[in-house]
Amino acid sequence: MYAIFRTGGKQYKASPGQTIRVEKLPGPAGSEIEFNHVFAVRKETLRLGNPLVENAHVTGAIVRHGRARKIRVVKYKRKKQYRRTLGHRQDFSEVLIREIVG
Repeated sequence: MYAIFRTGGKQYKASPGQTIRVEKLPGPAGSEIEFNHVFAVRKETLRLGNPLVENAHVTGAIVRHGRARKIRVVKYKRKKQYRRTLGHRQDFSEVLIREIVG
């Protein structure tokens, strides 16, 4: 059983009991969260939405918040003595998927 849903402008495929990293969500660690933008649900058969599956949602619990590894961004223009280096760390939330209703 799995579901494909959207949160934070990205789509995720998840099964019950799985822990996934999504864009940072509001709320403290341990709080319940519900994702309502479900595109597909597969139990015995695959149900596709047009664009969303009606009366389907994915529930989970926020395990923790954190920040991903730093990525380096380099800007460089040859022959102009121009170099810039900066880094970025993206915030995330780890979510434990508890149930898929569909």
